[in-house]
This record gives sequence, structure tokens and C-alpha cells, in this order.
Amino acid sequence: MQDKRLQDMTLEELWDLFPIVLTAHNPQWSVWAEEEMRLLSSLLVKYHPIISHIGSTAIPDIQAKPIVDILVEVSPGIEWLPIIEILERNGYICMSESGSRISFNKGYTPSGYADKVFHVHVHRTGDNDEILFRDYLIAHSESAKEYETLKLSLLPEYRNNRDGYTEAKTEFVKKIVSQLT
Repeated sequence: MQDKRLQDMTLEELWDLFPIVLTAHNPQWSVWAEEEMRLLSSLLVKYHPIISHIGSTAIPDIQAKPIVDILVEVSPGIEWLPIIEILERNGYICMSESGSRISFNKGYTPSGYADKVFHVHVHRTGDNDEILFRDYLIAHSESAKEYETLKLSLLPEYRNNRDGYTEAKTEFVKKIVSQLT
């Protein structure tokens, strides 16, 4: 498998190479997020992005996948292609693209995870429920612990199925976000 480019691997090969792992909160995640956000801001400066650290690595005191999630919001009129080209030239791999969102990974190698791993989510300005969810969990530690318990309970079944793992968390996330909007 190590001779294959990540883009040429099947989903099953990728999931085997990059299983879901949860680890104790690492204070370095916020440092890495700040560094990566500065880089993204400089790369995308002409698009005036709004950049935020999201996901479980942004929530103190809960276990998380050691993957730093970053949300980049750009205006609706901006074309995706130049953003994709800029980020790919700078070491990001475009993993998915839709009319309103693009996802990039950085820190995935054909032999496994690098020391620092990032998921960069590019959305249109205002498409940012992830920030509401993050802020709620930071302010409500009991809900953060409930979320952590849910994630830990899902690991045995979904360790090698990232889509299933994400889908299994969706109801919890939607329940919280719906209370806030």
C-alpha cells in the first residue's frame, strides 16, 4: 500500500491506514491550529477568509482524534478552483468538493499519520454551525463529556469507518445546534 498515492487508495484502504483513534486533550493542538491558521490566512489573503479552530481538538478536557479541524469561510462569490490550486500547491490534499464546501487534508502520508494532521473545511461565509457547536461544548462541560462518552462508545464499531463514525455523531450535534439557532 505504501507505493500508492493516497488519492489512488480505496476508502477501505484509507480507513485501514488511518483508523480513528481518540487521545487525551493535547494543549499543543491549539498552538498547531494557530500556526496553521496563520499559514492559511497568508495563502488565502486576497479572499479575506474568516478562519477558526473547530472540532474536538478545540474543546478542552475531552478526548479527540489527534487531527486539528480548521474552518475557512469565504464569500459566496469566490470561485473554488483558485482556492483548490493554492492549497494543493502548499501541501493540502483536496478530499471532497461540493457546491458549497471543500475539504482538504494535510499530514496524511502513504505510511500513516504525520506528527501534525489537519482537516481544513472551506465553506461559504456564515455556513459555520461547527463554531456554534464548539462554543456550546466549551461553555457546557457536562455536554462536552456526554459527547466524549458518545465518541468513545462508537470507536469499537467505527474504528475503520470514518463516514459511519461521523454519521453516528450527527444526531447529537444536530440536537445541540438546533437549540442554538
